[in-house]
Amino acid sequence: MTEQMTVRGTLKGHNGWVTQIATTPQFPDMILSASRDKSVIMWKLTRDETNYGIPQRALRGHSHFVSDVAISSDGQFALSGSWDGTLRLWDLTTGTTTRRFVGHTKDVLSVAFSADNRQIVSGSRDKTIKLWNTLGVCKYSIQDESHTEWVSCVRFSPNSSNPIIVSCGWDKMVKVRADSPHSKTNHLNTLFAGYTDNLIRVWQVTIGTR
Repeated sequence: MTEQMTVRGTLKGHNGWVTQIATTPQFPDMILSASRDKSVIMWKLTRDETNYGIPQRALRGHSHFVSDVAISSDGQFALSGSWDGTLRLWDLTTGTTTRRFVGHTKDVLSVAFSADNRQIVSGSRDKTIKLWNTLGVCKYSIQDESHTEWVSCVRFSPNSSNPIIVSCGWDKMVKVRADSPHSKTNHLNTLFAGYTDNLIRVWQVTIGTR
């Protein structure tokens, strides 16, 4: 028999659809949730039977739905992307925006930190992928070799010395690219991609087969 998972608790605080959640192993009692109520909530898990988690603070500033949220590997900062076309970098200690990233012409659908937290990548309905530094400066904008439809998800490989960007889009494509012309992709061997046909495909990146 397969094991069944049980619900330990429910976290209530948003006034709209919850669009994304983020966690980090460095702080196992912290959860971030993004919502269509235009906010990100920072939760602290108490693991109490009657109140499993409490909202510590709400991160507000976006003027439209918050579509994605990510936590830096050190647990000190959060990154959010919104349908208002911007990204925001948040200081989780104070709950304030430290940087606002402006450059996309349409909704931002996905955001991610690099493993060393020094780079940020974003994907948008404008069909572009942008690579930023943490000061809010766009270093590269990938358009000509990007997707022909909305970019639905972007991620960095876990290698901090030679990071690779993986993206997928509504054009049914998964793309793997180096974050600079001098980077190599041969250290990224496998990736998993989910599709609307209810399948998860495992790709061998080095030879481009599944």
